[in-house]
Amino acid sequence: MKGYFISKVTTFGGDAVLTAGIKDIKNHLSRYLNRVKAGEEVIITARGKPVARIIQEKQRERSMASVLATLVARGLITLPTREIAKQSGPPVSLEGRDVSDMVLESRR
Repeated sequence: MKGYFISKVTTFGGDAVLTAGIKDIKNHLSRYLNRVKAGEEVIITARGKPVARIIQEKQRERSMASVLATLVARGLITLPTREIAKQSGPPVSLEGRDVSDMVLESRR
C-alpha cells in the first residue's frame, strides 16, 4: 500500500487479522476493500472492541435465470407475463415559458 496507510494486525481466535477503527475505515474504505479483495479479513473496531467483520464475498456460479427460477418454484415471486414497454410516449408540449428560461431569470 502507498502513502501513510497504517493498519494493525491483531490475533482474534488464533488467526492474525487486520483491525481498524470506524474512523479509519471511513477515511480509507477503498484501501481496506482492496486488501479484502486480495483475501485478507478486516475487523472493524469501536473503541478497541470488535463490532463488525469485512470478508471477501465468494463468487457465485448461478445465473440470474436460475436464481429467479428457484424463487418462482418456492412461490416467492411471480415473473412478468408481458413485455415491459421500454419506450416512453411522445413528448408533451405545453404552452408558456421554458423552465430553463425561468431558472436562468431567477439567478440574475
